[in-house]
Amino acid sequence: MWAFTMVHELPYDDPEKLRRRLRARYPISIDRVIGLGTLPNVRLQRSLARLPRVKLLNYFLTWVHWLWFLEPYCALLFILVRHPERFPKTARQLAAVFDAGCAVYFLAPTAPPWWSSEEGLTGEEVGRIMVEVGEDTWGSAWPAMYGALGGNPWAAMPSLHFATSLMAAIALSEAGRTAGAIGWSYALTLGFALVYLGEHYVTDLAAGAALVGVVRRAEPLAEPLVLRANQGLQRLERLANG
Repeated sequence: MWAFTMVHELPYDDPEKLRRRLRARYPISIDRVIGLGTLPNVRLQRSLARLPRVKLLNYFLTWVHWLWFLEPYCALLFILVRHPERFPKTARQLAAVFDAGCAVYFLAPTAPPWWSSEEGLTGEEVGRIMVEVGEDTWGSAWPAMYGALGGNPWAAMPSLHFATSLMAAIALSEAGRTAGAIGWSYALTLGFALVYLGEHYVTDLAAGAALVGVVRRAEPLAEPLVLRANQGLQRLERLANG
């Protein structure tokens, strides 16, 4: 997670240069079609704002979002302990999702809905509920926490939050029914939260799911190359150790 955080922030070292390549309008257009003229983010926020305990819902979904920093690795740890024979394949696939997603962040930086709303591009207000909850929860510590983890605002397409949780859910399903049910419950709740909180478009989630499908299909083709590379590194290690 540390490596992912560092890598996905690298393009933002020169914000002005990155902004010249920024894409913001195409996910708005696609999501407006999905939402029948209104962004799904806006539909959810307007609809759920009428709930009597919406603040409690906001806290719950924000914590679901924050727990993503642990969830994929908890899934990997479970598989390592309970099904070690499945661990190498699962780890390769999860790493491939992270790596491919970061490559897209470099090649095609895309703005999330909350940022586009602040810039007046959506035509509708999309609130960033996570920030409101963060300020209430952490008080004066929130700016430092947010600054440490939110260094690149234009890393939205595809949603790696959803893609990695989806990959973890699939791996857990292959390991067992109960583990799979927990994994899928988290992934689907997170997907809902990401749209409702204003963090991602539905289009971002669809792209994340598509990325998982590509990695799942491509990984068996790449496996022999990875194994040969590992064997070569192990030989070099033995030579280095005498």
